[in-house]
Amino acid sequence: MAYTKKKLEELDVIDDFLMNSLASDKEVGEEFCRVILSTLLQRNIGKVNVTVQKVIPPADPTLKGIRLDVKVEESFEGEQREGAGESAAMKVYDIEPHLAEGTDLPRHNRFYQALSDSSNMKSGQKDYRHLPDLYILMILDKDPFGYDYMMYSIRNKCEEIKELDYEDGLRFYYFYTDGSKGGSNEIKTMLHYIRDSREENAIDDATKEVHRFTKKVKVHPEVRKGYMLWEEYEYLWKKKLREEVKDEVREELKAEGMAEEILEVLEEYGEVPGKLKERILEKKSLPILKCWLKAAVKADSIEAFEQEI
Repeated sequence: MAYTKKKLEELDVIDDFLMNSLASDKEVGEEFCRVILSTLLQRNIGKVNVTVQKVIPPADPTLKGIRLDVKVEESFEGEQREGAGESAAMKVYDIEPHLAEGTDLPRHNRFYQALSDSSNMKSGQKDYRHLPDLYILMILDKDPFGYDYMMYSIRNKCEEIKELDYEDGLRFYYFYTDGSKGGSNEIKTMLHYIRDSREENAIDDATKEVHRFTKKVKVHPEVRKGYMLWEEYEYLWKKKLREEVKDEVREELKAEGMAEEILEVLEEYGEVPGKLKERILEKKSLPILKCWLKAAVKADSIEAFEQEI
């Protein structure tokens, strides 16, 4: 049963399921990631190893973990930095197609980067030169900062001394698929194809190659079966969210009604002071409001009620 608006054939590369299916494909996955990275970062990407939907658990079960949609490791045998360990001869890329709205992306990525880095250091390692360079690439269908750039490149720097080279090996890239400034024609063409993955939008070598991968992956029986399961998961997840929202709205309405009841009781004793009225209307906890309603009924004045609560 289909629960989403799009059929598998209609999916674009920016859709999470298709991005993961392409990256995880045994035949084309590594080459797909290499072409995407080489085009968006405008430099040659060498041999890569791809991990899809890698879950990094939190240090404590009460804390939030993360899931890297596509994690790509690029190795450089014989090219590591002087005095650095084996892992320093590697670069890590986290590719995140992002369609969700309302996310504080800078803080979202700060959290992702911290946990991602923690997984790249072995227990007992003290030399942080072993830590590989980390590149986080967000591919977005909405402008994250409102300046109409197709790419925003972010790195840490010293505010006081502009020429100070503060090299911590960390880069954030926000790619806006509809941006018109910055970047290059190759980046613009690739971003347009990622957002709208029809054959007529594959107009250069890189996008034609990605389109060839896309057509190949979409006809795999296991991908079709996986998409059916994905659709059901999406449906159940959205249904759960809708039910949670309904429950939350229902609780808010009950709280508002009970607050009004308290005010009606208190108004029998005179005009309710503004601060007290505001305090009652702002309270959303039903158990507390029930106690306040009992207190209002028992009190013989507004002052007595205030002392009780």
